[in-house]
Amino acid sequence: MLSKIKITLAMLSSLAIASPALASDLSGADTAWLLTATALVLFMTLPGLSLFYGGLVRVRNVLSVLMQCFALAALMSLVWFVAGYTLAFGSGGVEQGPWLGDLGNLFLAGISLDGVNGSIPDSLFVMFQMTFAIITPALIVGGFAERMRFSAMLVFCVAWVLLVYAPICHWVWGGGWLGSMGLQDFAGGTVVHVTAGVAALVAAVMMGPRRGFGSVAMPPHNLTMTVTGAGMLWVGWFGFNAGSAVAADGSAAMAMLVTHLSAACGSLAWMTMEWLRHGKPSVLGIVTGMVAGLGTITPASGSVGPAAAVVIGLTAGVVCYFATIALKNRLKIDDSLDVFPVHGVGGALGTLLAGIFCSPNLGIFSGNGFSDGIDSIAGQLGVQATGVAATFIYTAVVSWVLFKVVDGLIGLRVDTDEETIGLDLVLHDERGYDL
Repeated sequence: MLSKIKITLAMLSSLAIASPALASDLSGADTAWLLTATALVLFMTLPGLSLFYGGLVRVRNVLSVLMQCFALAALMSLVWFVAGYTLAFGSGGVEQGPWLGDLGNLFLAGISLDGVNGSIPDSLFVMFQMTFAIITPALIVGGFAERMRFSAMLVFCVAWVLLVYAPICHWVWGGGWLGSMGLQDFAGGTVVHVTAGVAALVAAVMMGPRRGFGSVAMPPHNLTMTVTGAGMLWVGWFGFNAGSAVAADGSAAMAMLVTHLSAACGSLAWMTMEWLRHGKPSVLGIVTGMVAGLGTITPASGSVGPAAAVVIGLTAGVVCYFATIALKNRLKIDDSLDVFPVHGVGGALGTLLAGIFCSPNLGIFSGNGFSDGIDSIAGQLGVQATGVAATFIYTAVVSWVLFKVVDGLIGLRVDTDEETIGLDLVLHDERGYDL
């Protein structure tokens, strides 16, 4: 009898210990991978994007770009804490509206130590998504580099994340109307790249070109810095795309594989286009092609297989190359660091191609299938096009309004003499190099 009592007590004790894990379904493997992926995405901004952009501007503006990326990393983290996260994702367990999340997680009030989101901690999901909210406005910096006031940039980006990024994030990933329609955007073709690209285009048009644009050569001042940043972006992008599986599983592994293949093909395609048209392949071209390949595969990285990723990367390198030429040489729009032709065009292209190559009926080019309720390429492509169009129009309109308001309040652009001196000295009283 005594032995039976001991066995029964031991069984009850083991159940008591095991029950919290069973209730939460917390996965150590998923948690470890998302911790790593989160660090990788932040690594994309600091230092990856900072160095990539910093090397592309002229020497008198290098610190201004580094400062903008660094300051945005800090400020957007606070914005996400206060209201960004709840506007995008709302509070768990509450049915969300189609347009915006509820306010149940203002100041992250509902995020606790033992909270779980799927198989990972709530706090980790918040942090992972925070890194996306950091890098997206940082991408816009390339559209107005070398001529925007630092104070105006900060004010605009705070309002933009709350009024553009968070709502569109909710539409796609937070239970909103685009996600409900079946939009396939695995890691941010619309949410990140189209929004950033369109906002950069609006900024470039509204602010006008840099002084001397079209008549004075404006080569990158430090391509070594740019290539270093590009390498960090390539590696960090694995966290961006593979991390969006929110699990350590086959989906994350395939997303990493197709991301790498697309980046490689984008690099080679852009390099080849330059080689054929200008006689020499450039370092700037190969790294820009890499970014085009990465941005274009981002929305499709959870939808397509390896062969399709090669096609997407090659297409990205060619299409984004010609988009860059058209914007600068034909339309005469000074998107300083080519944010719209690389990220905007690439994000839209990848979102559309996801609607084709997600099809399970394309042989070696087959993907992971259509969304629920959709049974054809035409049907999926229609949803993808709706997502691109809605994101483009909403971002353009709201960004334009925000730029007008900020311009009226504090002014968007430094004056001509300040631009000639350079933003490093004018805005920060420092030099990038003292040799």
